[in-house]
Amino acid sequence: MNDPKLHKQPNPKTVVGPKNPPAKITMMAGTVPLRDKIRQRAYELYESRDLQPGQDVQDWLRAEQEISKQKR
Repeated sequence: MNDPKLHKQPNPKTVVGPKNPPAKITMMAGTVPLRDKIRQRAYELYESRDLQPGQDVQDWLRAEQEISKQKR
């Protein structure tokens, strides 16, 4: 005979997050994250090519290179 107790599924455990929530990132006024600067420059390069698709990686790499030179 089938005993329902033998086929009982265990109760799922409750997952509890960390006790301390992650710290909020505070940015100084007037600063823009590096990735946003690169994204903006890559879009400007895209616009300068009359919005022609197909060179997004090249635009991104060129933008990274230009922005990294500005930081020096």
